[in-house]
Amino acid sequence: MANHKSALKRMRSSTVSRIRNRYRHKTTRTWLKKVRLSTDKKEATTLMGETFSMLDKMVKKNIIHKNKAANLKSSISKHVNALA
Repeated sequence: MANHKSALKRMRSSTVSRIRNRYRHKTTRTWLKKVRLSTDKKEATTLMGETFSMLDKMVKKNIIHKNKAANLKSSISKHVNALA
């Protein structure tokens, strides 16, 4: 257990950010799944834009690595472009 005042505050703030990051990560994974399961190109395109935005925000907040986001965006783009 931490003894310093600053360490106690750091524990509280890291708990809050961990919960927030976990929520964002799970939400983004759900959107990725929606895009992958969609069969309509128009719908998938709109979902893709929103998902890309979420991924970019996660990279900006250091929740995921920028290369992972790039790989996810690439695979989603390939899927959407392959739809008829």
